Amino acid sequence: MSASHLPEGYHSVTPSLTARDAKAAIDFYIRALGAELKFKLDDPSGKIAHAEIQIGNSRLMISDEYPDYGALAPEIGKGATFMIYVPDVDAAFAKAVAAGATAVQEPTDMFWGDRAGRIHDPIGYRWTLATHVRDVSPEEMDAAMKAWGEGTC
Repeated sequence: MSASHLPEGYHSVTPSLTARDAKAAIDFYIRALGAELKFKLDDPSGKIAHAEIQIGNSRLMISDEYPDYGALAPEIGKGATFMIYVPDVDAAFAKAVAAGATAVQEPTDMFWGDRAGRIHDPIGYRWTLATHVRDVSPEEMDAAMKAWGEGTC
């Protein structure tokens, strides 16, 4: 039996986040997004050198800042954006905001077929929470995008 090129539990792309306080970030992701801590490695100073959390079927790596290695946390609201599909976007959005996320856009039915809301987490990253509610053809999406750009959507 040959081993897969992917370790069990991973996908082809695995984001690695940097936080000013990785312990607080992990706690936030557990409370706000239902993350599960899979692994944590502390360095001798007590900082988190490497940790892995699972949100749904996706794994994310996270560590504290290490400026000497160029690992710096983003400014609030200026980090990468992640999209997470959830069964109930309204409930997930409310849970994230109650846990300390900043509401950017309340859940709304979008022209591409998702109901989506946007938050900023207190670590510096941006999240779009979404529930897919209907399939939309590329032609419908193109027409809706043009109408949206004209302010009629």
